[in-house]
Amino acid sequence: MTGVCGCCGALRPRYKRLVDNIFPEDPEDGLVKTNMEKLTFYALSAPEKLDRIGAYLSERLIRDVGRHRYGYVCIAMEALDQLLMACHCQSINLFVESFLKMVAKLLESEKPNLQILGTNSFVKFANIEEDTPSYHRSYDFFVSRFSEMCHSSHDELEIRTKIRMSGIKGLQGVVRKTVNDELQANIWDPQHMDKIVPSLLFNLQHAEEAESHLDNHSLWEPKTFAIRCFKIIMYSIQPQHSHLVIQQLLGHLDANSKSAATVRAGIVEVLSEAAVIAASGSVGPTVLEVFNTLLRQLRLSIDYELTGSYDCAVVSTKIIKEHEERMFQEAVIKTTGSFASTLPTYQRSEVMLFIMSKVPLPSLHHAIDAGKAGENRNRLTQIMLLKSLLQVSTGFQCSNMLTALPSSFLDRLLSAALMEDADLRLFVLEILISFIDRHGNRPKFSTISTINDISVLKLKVDKCSRQDTVFMKKHSQQLYRHIYLTSKEESNVQPHYEALYSMLALISIELANEEVVVDLIRLVLAVQEIAQINEDNLPVYNRCALYALGAAYLNLISQLTTVPAFCQHIHEVLETRQKEAPYLLPEDVFVEMPRLTKSLDHLVPEVFFRQSKISEVLGGSGYNSDRLSTPYIPQLTDEDRLSKRKSIGETISLQVEVESRNSPEKEERAPAEEITYETLKKAIVDSVAVEEQERERRRLVVEKFQKAPFEEIAAHCGARASLLQSKLNQIFEITIRPPPSPSGTITAAYGQPQNHSIPVYEMKFPDLCVY
Repeated sequence: MTGVCGCCGALRPRYKRLVDNIFPEDPEDGLVKTNMEKLTFYALSAPEKLDRIGAYLSERLIRDVGRHRYGYVCIAMEALDQLLMACHCQSINLFVESFLKMVAKLLESEKPNLQILGTNSFVKFANIEEDTPSYHRSYDFFVSRFSEMCHSSHDELEIRTKIRMSGIKGLQGVVRKTVNDELQANIWDPQHMDKIVPSLLFNLQHAEEAESHLDNHSLWEPKTFAIRCFKIIMYSIQPQHSHLVIQQLLGHLDANSKSAATVRAGIVEVLSEAAVIAASGSVGPTVLEVFNTLLRQLRLSIDYELTGSYDCAVVSTKIIKEHEERMFQEAVIKTTGSFASTLPTYQRSEVMLFIMSKVPLPSLHHAIDAGKAGENRNRLTQIMLLKSLLQVSTGFQCSNMLTALPSSFLDRLLSAALMEDADLRLFVLEILISFIDRHGNRPKFSTISTINDISVLKLKVDKCSRQDTVFMKKHSQQLYRHIYLTSKEESNVQPHYEALYSMLALISIELANEEVVVDLIRLVLAVQEIAQINEDNLPVYNRCALYALGAAYLNLISQLTTVPAFCQHIHEVLETRQKEAPYLLPEDVFVEMPRLTKSLDHLVPEVFFRQSKISEVLGGSGYNSDRLSTPYIPQLTDEDRLSKRKSIGETISLQVEVESRNSPEKEERAPAEEITYETLKKAIVDSVAVEEQERERRRLVVEKFQKAPFEEIAAHCGARASLLQSKLNQIFEITIRPPPSPSGTITAAYGQPQNHSIPVYEMKFPDLCVY
């Protein structure tokens, strides 16, 4: 019998004998490597036998699985993997069919180890570039089985994790194998994606309790899952397509305008993270649409918070939690800053102008809401929009201040600086500081102090550029005026004075030339006078704060100018204050518990910085002493007399207002009033009342222009035009044909008679043409 068996064994096909020889007596010994090399060489030499080798290996593997001989199963799969890696011939397709049949057998097993083994083999196969396409191969089973593994609910956490990881790797292998194979079914078809995508999302989600996986559909609220999910998406797609994802998220945010604040906050947080990733690509052509959507959601949230209802109507039961809406608003503000940080400078400037245009400012005839509820809505809107603007302006770097702060933007921003609300004023100051600070010096002025040597601050100072000089010539008086008026506000607290100090210091470092330095010193001395005269009846703390602010700034500017006599005067005053009145120094005022005095009525003159002395010492060093000796007096006008051109209608109405003062109906002029000391005193005392009357008269003129019939306005303007034309004709007559001189004509050297014309400075021009 032994001989017969041996004889039969010898008659077996060679490929079967070679396959049998790779299996050892004891499966613990592993694959017989020398015999595996022989089998591989045979397969390469006779590729037509490869399909038979695969079929026989499949037969043995299925038999070993049924007999629970898992050691031999592992050896068979190892042999299959090596043959796949070594053989790349046209007949490999039939071998692959046997291979996939064996992998499927392992995946169908109840044993986790066999499932993982089959998955690993499939992943190796998926990485192989096949030379010939397959016309009849199907991966539907593998998509379904790997998706099932992704949802494994095995009792042991470690095993469950391994099975799920294998499922994810298997799906990756299927996609990699089929995505570029035109002969395969499209992997992007819904029948496949409806299995693959939920499996991936299911494993992206992280929950503390395993049983909560299938019921937890609130995927926006924890935010962590949604952010991780979209980070994967943003990093997976090409950068030029990033804006498509962002547009989808914006549309989803609009569609969920009335969803819970936590849901909306989750979407916005995802938007914020996606924007940072999209920075290397493009946010898309409709940049303002992004910010318009965010600001619209911000305004809706404010309405929800105030009304307590998604229908924006007052109801008896509040269904909205205010703190959740505030959380959503902060998320929108953060996202606004994230988006802006991805934009180039010119687009960022447009966005800031766009946001500023949305801030309701009554002094600029902006649409505002009336009533108590309207005031609350206006205030919240102002605060949230300015906070958004601060986020956008933070880190904004622009060498040209004229570009960074155009008039249309600066006018509106400074108008907000004069509002009664202390928070709004502080936001405006911080926004201005973020624009001016282009070298990162702001943190060095976070604390107000009279430091003896400013070199320890290591300030970064550059020479004032030509563009900066032009900007200050155009806007410096506007900035000084608002700094002066802001410092007088009674509701100021320590952060306001710190912001004012930072702004003064940064202007001195970033935008100062000799003229600006002189004006800043005059401005600070005027602020000292506010505290000294105290016409506004400020509390003691505010007055001490103004004194301390002036001391800190003059100490700084004296060291920046490096004029010894100037530094000496400042140092002497500081020493006097230290001995006589330490409550006038920042070290005693700007602390957690300010050390103040009860009265400031009996201060000795030596504790004040004297304008005459400063003018003297700086004048000797080449500074404009005449300008230094002139006290700074701001033009306390109603938003600069509305001189900015808000609209065509307002511009024409102002023209009508000005012309009405010199109308033909008022031919008689009042005699010139003699200017005396009493006249000036009365003008100063009555300035507030006069301004109120002027403001009311201007309002009536504007209202008349807006409501009067067109024919009446046209006739009025026509009369003014005729008057102007007649005056111009008179000017032309004087200029072209001047009257002859009393002495007649003067003969020139060559006998040519010439008219002796009157010099231009002696001509008598009509008042209308005098500037």
